[in-house]
Amino acid sequence: MVDNRYATALVIGSVLSLLATVYLSVAVGTQHWHQYRSLPVKHEANNASELREEFSNGEFDERAYSDTMFRLNGTLGLWWRCILVPGHSHWFKEPDPKMVTQCVSFTLPQQFFPKFKEPGNHESGEDLLRTYLWRCQFLLPLVSLALVFLSGLIGVCACLCRSFTPTLGVGVLHLLAGLCSLGTVCCFLAGMDLLHRSSPPPHGVDGSLGWSLYLALISSPLQMMAAALFLWAARSHRKSYTRMTAYRVA
Repeated sequence: MVDNRYATALVIGSVLSLLATVYLSVAVGTQHWHQYRSLPVKHEANNASELREEFSNGEFDERAYSDTMFRLNGTLGLWWRCILVPGHSHWFKEPDPKMVTQCVSFTLPQQFFPKFKEPGNHESGEDLLRTYLWRCQFLLPLVSLALVFLSGLIGVCACLCRSFTPTLGVGVLHLLAGLCSLGTVCCFLAGMDLLHRSSPPPHGVDGSLGWSLYLALISSPLQMMAAALFLWAARSHRKSYTRMTAYRVA
């Protein structure tokens, strides 16, 4: 029999864990981790088309797509890079065309592609710090989601077996997941800072953090609060059970 306090802690911890998982999943799948704001686009239609074509189908080059995002109000995510371009107009040239977002995903090999000390210059040598920060920001959220999924399986098995002992392991897994989520945000911020030092945005371009990053940042304390509730419930229930057993023996 589980005390109502412990059952309440488990329910609240499960809700927090679910919210954190949803927030982190949305953050990983969206592209608004970092966004650039520049002056209104004043390119001719053919120039804008060339930039769009190079961004979508050109050779993968960090300097090239970064410069395009600087000029075309781009946004960057863990899996996506996007630009804001004029929409297609087949019948006439609009004086103020409708702007649409065009996104290109990072392929799996591109996620592990090395970063260079001078972006776009392969002769400058590999920047190991930026390379591993980029890889960590890609891998850590996946590890975090995997840990939460594993803890959910353990929790289901514990319910089927009517055992409270695995709750301690569930709490530890949630704590590790929270640290991975926090590490994702830290790696992304550190990587962007190093990128802007080696390839600073041109004058008039402002960069800011997007809502996707804040979702990932919120998921970390939610996972840690869930971990604290699970650990407290497991330890308190164990002490209560030990005292009750000792009382019965006495």
